[in-house]
Amino acid sequence: MSGSAHTIEPITSTDQLVQYHAVGCKPRADWRIGTEHEKFAFNLEDLRPLPYEGPSSIRAMLEGLTRFGWTPVLENGLPVALAKGGASITLEPGGQIELSGETLENLHETCREVHQHLTQVKEVAAEIGAGFLGIGFNPKWRREDMPWMPKDRYGIMRAYMPTKGGHGIDMMIRTTTIQVNLDFESEADMVEKFRIGLALQPVVTAMFANSPFVEGKPSGYLSYRSFVWTDTDPDRCGILPFVFDDGFGFERYVDYMLDVPMYFVYRDGRYIDASGQSFRDFLAGRLPALPGEIPTMGDWADHLTTVFPEVRLKQYLEMRGADGGPWRRICALPAFWVGLLYDAQAQAEAAALVADWTARDHQSLRAEVPRQALKTEFRGRPLMEVARGVVAIARAGLARRARRDDEGADEVHHLDTLEEILDRELTPAEVTLANFEGRWKGNVDPIYREYAY
Repeated sequence: MSGSAHTIEPITSTDQLVQYHAVGCKPRADWRIGTEHEKFAFNLEDLRPLPYEGPSSIRAMLEGLTRFGWTPVLENGLPVALAKGGASITLEPGGQIELSGETLENLHETCREVHQHLTQVKEVAAEIGAGFLGIGFNPKWRREDMPWMPKDRYGIMRAYMPTKGGHGIDMMIRTTTIQVNLDFESEADMVEKFRIGLALQPVVTAMFANSPFVEGKPSGYLSYRSFVWTDTDPDRCGILPFVFDDGFGFERYVDYMLDVPMYFVYRDGRYIDASGQSFRDFLAGRLPALPGEIPTMGDWADHLTTVFPEVRLKQYLEMRGADGGPWRRICALPAFWVGLLYDAQAQAEAAALVADWTARDHQSLRAEVPRQALKTEFRGRPLMEVARGVVAIARAGLARRARRDDEGADEVHHLDTLEEILDRELTPAEVTLANFEGRWKGNVDPIYREYAY
């Protein structure tokens, strides 16, 4: 999505921070869609996660993908990402490979981008004996079996995470997600979209629930990935109840971010450990990691990436509640949110739907959905019924957008996979569990064959 790159402009007033977010406001005609998805890489012979180095490795994948015009991004002389145009391919801490796509005008372009990327990834993977799996939590391997990627910021986070929660390391190395990034027209529009996004994120988590296994066995959760986030770091995760307060806007979000403990500062090509330190102290020139220095706008942009709420604000909004999944669900997530939030009538209907939901409603959904998904009881009825209504709103929104492909089809069909989930009343996780208990005979290994890209 659109946004400023690293800049050395010093921060002398919090007004600059508010303005940083306000720059994201743009007219409806300029709204775009950004889609990101992560996936696990594994060795076809033994199903183990790919290490960074070796013949069948993450590094071999990155180097192989350069044939398609991707440019390597180096850290300490090692390729840790790829860039092309406005897109990038990056590494999560445990070797999960993520596509952060271009900002695109419609869902047809989004799906073409995903399809092209997966085609390229599969070509290189076939040559090095690797496969890729889209699922929310690694179904087989323990923490100690997972590799760590050679990125300095991950070393800082790896040391800090266990001081804040029991599952921060799991979040880093054993989870994958799908995310969609969306624009807003004004501060008021941002606020309404933020509130809708936070309220309905558990509905998305439920429909996309796709992580029932931990270390080869059922975990008792349908979205174990979502559960992991509840015990990662209370300072930087969760629902953000203040978003629903009167007066919420860019300034209130800046106040929240100033109180989130830092991870690091990037200087001269290296990451300096500032874990647990205060950005407010940084503004005053009192940061222990860099005494006497004040931050730049680039430092603020970095700091914004170190929080992980269910919806995150930069110069656009990130919807972050879905488990990793196959190609069709990668397309379905942006279809759902674009249908709801890029059509004025749909957005108004969604806002009205969640307007009287209470803080207790939000908290109970966040707590129960990881385990029960669409069977979660909400206000006396299954969440399944809420999901059906919301998907219907999104479908009508996409129909009114009327963005057509070369064959004349609109964007509505990208929701079909969600309609199928709701029609059969089974989440992807429940289907997979039935396979595990039935024809897989209690062995999780077939998931690497049947559910690979």
